[in-house]
Amino acid sequence: MPRPPEILHRALLPTPLGTFLGHFSAEGLAQLDFPVKSLADEARAAAELPAPFRAWAEQTQTALHAALAGSSRRAAKITLPPLDLSRGTKFRLRVWAELLRIPRGETRSYGEVADELGKRRAARAVGGACGANPIPVLIPCHRVLAANGGLGGFSGGLEWKRRLLALEGALLT
Repeated sequence: MPRPPEILHRALLPTPLGTFLGHFSAEGLAQLDFPVKSLADEARAAAELPAPFRAWAEQTQTALHAALAGSSRRAAKITLPPLDLSRGTKFRLRVWAELLRIPRGETRSYGEVADELGKRRAARAVGGACGANPIPVLIPCHRVLAANGGLGGFSGGLEWKRRLLALEGALLT
């Protein structure tokens, strides 16, 4: 299993829906945490970080604002900061890349994602990769649902999944 990246800086990323916490390695954004009541003591405002971390934090915050905007399905493409996905296995990296291909406002089932990867029987493994996604919201694992149209799981909790899908205009059956 790959080793987690060394986190060099943590940045507070305020949004209208709460303050996210970005974790940055030498390669880029390595982890994104949902808003919580207590934030890491070593976290700083993006403007206080040294370059290039400051630019990456600002890109992350801009991407979060775009992702969390209640805009139409035709929203502009979100530009992501450099991502450090070094903790991912080869399979998880393939799943995360496939998640980035799901358009805003659309959903797929875990099985459909597995089919896209040529791994018809890997729906559970796709679910595991979604659960291990270190950068939720920006790598949109919330767009993956159970085969019956139910929510399935979500690392940020099902209320966040519902909220993100509603913001994108995705209809749940």
